[in-house]
Amino acid sequence: MPSFQRHIFICTNQRPKDDPRGCCANLGSEKLHAHFKSETKRLNLKGVVRANKAGCLDHCDLGPSVVVYPEGVWYWIGTEDDVTEIMERHVLNGEIVTRLLMPDHPVPEQLVPLKKP
Repeated sequence: MPSFQRHIFICTNQRPKDDPRGCCANLGSEKLHAHFKSETKRLNLKGVVRANKAGCLDHCDLGPSVVVYPEGVWYWIGTEDDVTEIMERHVLNGEIVTRLLMPDHPVPEQLVPLKKP
């Protein structure tokens, strides 16, 4: 079994449209998850990075929620461009994408760039 350097969890939880907590799936998180997977292929990161669907990450009111491990950095995303930016800046180069950070979550001082095989 591969040991991934980065593991990305994307909330794809489904709630009724009128739920006051919001719903990531109703805001396009399935499509954004698919884009994380296609970016993983485009950047030739298969076996190095894993993008998984997740149940509720408890931040649906902010928009589709994403958490990147091992650092535990929390992002909200709204577009495929946001996904590409996270993949290129955070996942590949070890940079925090500050404009997409979720409020009230600790952020590590420094990230480590990927070691591509």
